[in-house]
Amino acid sequence: MNKPSFFYSCLFILSILLLSTSIFAQQNEVKIHGSVFEKKMNRTEIPMSGIKIFFSKKVFTFTDKEGKFEFSIPETGKQIVVINERIGNDTVLLTDLKKEIKIVFPYVVKSKEILIKNRRPATEITMLTSQKFELVGSKELLKAACCNLSESFETTPSVDVAFTDAVTGYKQVQLLGLSGPNTLITRENIPEVRGLAAITGLTFTPGQWIEGMQLSKGTGSVVNGFEGLAGQINIELRKPMEDDKQFYNIYQSNQGRTEANAYVRFEPAEKVYTNLFLHAKTQWLKVDQNHDHFIDQPMGNSFIGSNRWMLFGKKGRELQLGIKYNYFKNWGGSFHFSENENPQTSNYWGMKLNTNRLDAWAKIGKVYEDKPWKSMGLQIAFSNHTQDMQFGRKKYDANENSFYTNYIFQTIVKNTHRIFKIGGTFNLIDRKENVLQTTYANQEMTAGIFTEYAHTFSKKINAVLGVRTDYHNLYGVYFTPRFHIRYAPIEQLSFRASVGKAYRTATVFSENIGLFSTNRTMLLLPSQSNGVYGLQNEKAWNGGMNATYKFKLNYRPGSISADYYYTRFMNQVVVDWEETNFIKFYNSTQKSFANSFQIQLDYEPIRKMDVRIAYRLHDVQVTYENKLMQKPLNAKHRAFINLSYTTKRKWSFDYTLQYIGEKRIPTTKYNPANLQFAATSPSFFTMNAHINKALKKEFETYAGIENMLNYMQQTTIIDGSNPFGQYFDGSLIWGPTMGRNFYVGLRYKK
Repeated sequence: MNKPSFFYSCLFILSILLLSTSIFAQQNEVKIHGSVFEKKMNRTEIPMSGIKIFFSKKVFTFTDKEGKFEFSIPETGKQIVVINERIGNDTVLLTDLKKEIKIVFPYVVKSKEILIKNRRPATEITMLTSQKFELVGSKELLKAACCNLSESFETTPSVDVAFTDAVTGYKQVQLLGLSGPNTLITRENIPEVRGLAAITGLTFTPGQWIEGMQLSKGTGSVVNGFEGLAGQINIELRKPMEDDKQFYNIYQSNQGRTEANAYVRFEPAEKVYTNLFLHAKTQWLKVDQNHDHFIDQPMGNSFIGSNRWMLFGKKGRELQLGIKYNYFKNWGGSFHFSENENPQTSNYWGMKLNTNRLDAWAKIGKVYEDKPWKSMGLQIAFSNHTQDMQFGRKKYDANENSFYTNYIFQTIVKNTHRIFKIGGTFNLIDRKENVLQTTYANQEMTAGIFTEYAHTFSKKINAVLGVRTDYHNLYGVYFTPRFHIRYAPIEQLSFRASVGKAYRTATVFSENIGLFSTNRTMLLLPSQSNGVYGLQNEKAWNGGMNATYKFKLNYRPGSISADYYYTRFMNQVVVDWEETNFIKFYNSTQKSFANSFQIQLDYEPIRKMDVRIAYRLHDVQVTYENKLMQKPLNAKHRAFINLSYTTKRKWSFDYTLQYIGEKRIPTTKYNPANLQFAATSPSFFTMNAHINKALKKEFETYAGIENMLNYMQQTTIIDGSNPFGQYFDGSLIWGPTMGRNFYVGLRYKK
């Protein structure tokens, strides 16, 4: 599609959707007003400015210089939340909407001074929404060094993290036993980790930048698109009007990894907020802990910078602008390979990974002040991703431009128990890849509309039904229905069920980047003349059920949750390693499924000590050329224990023990006897420990040990002494590729 027609298509879709905003009903609303003060030791009350008064995600305001606030909420509103960064959040029940609200910190009720201190769990499971969300807060992320997104799930039993190969150092996450690209990973509900960044993109978000995450399994909301076969992970970055004004972090490991993060936020004008994120990393020490003459982590440097602006105008108008730049330059491979050598001509097997990525985005929103339940928003995002990768004699370079826009209009039908959303999405991806001297050029263009209706029948039952229809220029019409329902017989117990369909385009080379660390022959077997690589799109149904029960035992809070999900592929792009010396990519409509079961217990047995115990079962099977087999390198069983404890003297301790069951290894029986792996890997345990100490109000120091047991997959590369021979293979990774790692760090926040 040429540029003018592309522009007019977007304009036409938005015009139609904007016209639709006048057809919905209205509801009465009421203005509430009040003041927020802080009571000093001499009992004088000082007005507090900049305090956030929160009713919903779209309806909130801030106190002015005199501590006053005023905004409109539905007359059915029951409560508001007052967010105080220093003391904590308070919930104010709205018993009389006509009276002025006065809030004094420490909180005052009936002339008695009460200091409200809520100890919020590091991870919470929602109870009221029809879809189950695990809310992972910054407290959870700080239980480990948390250097980037791929390393942020060590204490989250729902997510598996595994190395892709023995030389690149990249990790991928797995949800419901399915590979990372089957999970929709978004940054504040804008898709980010996909396409060329399907694996490498997990390193583009430093963990210290993250305010929190929302994790959901199974089918998601149609508002976020037709992708997400296994679930969604949405990342929330630090907001420029909340949290610390400054944050700095320095990290150092004994394996030669040095990192630094910086964050500052400003308010250059009234209701104008901005923040700046900076991250730098260097790997300066060659490490070969299993003595195979290949370094365990690539050498090199990386830099990430981001700037975001948020503006709140009159009449509920909001604007957000952001930009992020990533620069990565890494090299590795043989211990004797040097940075200045050319892998194409060197006598040693070398690897070079150079990546540049630019992201820019805008969010335009409006909340109707006289109808706060009514809002509209437009998301716009652009990215340019360029990479140049060399693996021994293999070369893989690519360029991808992506444009994404999503319009959402929300209102109610008669009352706030009936919420209606409608909108449209346009997505353009232009990708060019040069793989082993073969060029693949693909342009994907998708336009679609969606509608979603949420109905609260009572306190016990609520449901969400969503449908979207998209047209893909290569694959035709996508029809995506999704349904969620919740039933809560009592306040402490929620049952949920969901079913839905999802589609996905497989970018087979970027999603399987670890397969370049092998001399297997790659065979791409197209099934049609059009389509990306001549392959069909993936499509699958996912259904699931879960239950969550929150309880108190000996006056201590706890929860137990269990869930089961089933994914059935109607069409799948299979990565077939089952024939020695070959990797085959092809379409399959034969039986392929994933069963996932998990049970998890969270409890606080003593004050300030949290215990999390979980067990997870994944049964994932794929038909490889008419033979149904367990998916390789995927643990069927996993058990997990996490202990966290905080003392009165501001020490915090965290310990994680994981059991990973055996995994099937693709056959190597046709290799020479000394170059064969066993049919299955052994099961094993890993342990991590982390200690944090608050020195003063602004400073924290931390230290930790990863892989305390020093358990490693000793042979990670087949025939590493002959890296240019036909049997060389560094892609069969079933266990840790790096041994015990000690680290220390220092944080400053103000």
